[in-house]
Amino acid sequence: MKQLVTKVRRCDALNGFVYLVELELPEPVVFVAGQYLMVVMGERDERPFSIASTPAQTTHVQLHIGAAPDNPYAWEVIEKIRQDGQLTVKIPAGDAGYTATSERPLLLVAGGTGFSYTWSILQQHLSSSSERSIELYWGGKQPQDLYLHDQLCALEASDQRFSYRPVVESSPQDGWSGLTGLVIPTVLAETANLADYDIYIAGRFEMVRVARDAFTAAGLPRDQLFGDALAFI
Repeated sequence: MKQLVTKVRRCDALNGFVYLVELELPEPVVFVAGQYLMVVMGERDERPFSIASTPAQTTHVQLHIGAAPDNPYAWEVIEKIRQDGQLTVKIPAGDAGYTATSERPLLLVAGGTGFSYTWSILQQHLSSSSERSIELYWGGKQPQDLYLHDQLCALEASDQRFSYRPVVESSPQDGWSGLTGLVIPTVLAETANLADYDIYIAGRFEMVRVARDAFTAAGLPRDQLFGDALAFI
C-alpha cells in the first residue's frame, strides 16, 4: 500500500447520515474494483472505507461514509475532513475485488453503506464488454437509506444486464415499489441456485456472518463468496 496525503474535493450529504467524499490523489493509484483504503487518523489508528469509484478514475477516489455524532468511528473522519480539507490514506487494501475472468453471473448483496463496495464492482462490470448478468440486492431500514435508489433504477432501465432489487425493513404505506423485509432472507427466497453465481457482499459484520452461514448451507461454494469482512468473522 502507498501512503498518500489527499486533498478533499467534495464532502456532500447524500441523505441524513451518508456523505459522498471525493479525494484528489497526488499521483495515480492502481487498484481493483471492490478494494478499500485506510484513513490514517493516528499512529495506530487506521480506519477502512470501501472505494466507491472505479479504477478508471486514477486521479481521485470516492467514498460513501455513513456518519453521525453517535458514531465517532466515522464521524471523526468527517470532522477531520471539514477541519483539515485533506486526509492521509493508505491505498489500496483488500483481497475481495472484482474478478473479471469468471464466467458466472454476478450477485451483489449490500447492507447500508456496504453499497459503496458493490457500487464500484457494478460500475466496473457494466463498463466492460462482458455479457454476464449482474444483480444487486441493497438492504436498508427505510427507503431513504438507499441513497442512490433513483440512479440505480435509471441504470437498470438502460442496461439489460443489470437487475436491481431494493429491500427495506419498513416501507411507507404508499409509493414504495421495492421489496420489504430483510435482505439475506430475500436473496435466499428469490435465488433458485446460489452456486450459479459469484456473490459479492458488504455490510455490517453480523449481516455478512449470517449471509456466509446461510449461503453456504444453501449450497454456495465458499470460493464463490467474496467480501473483505469474511476475513474478520
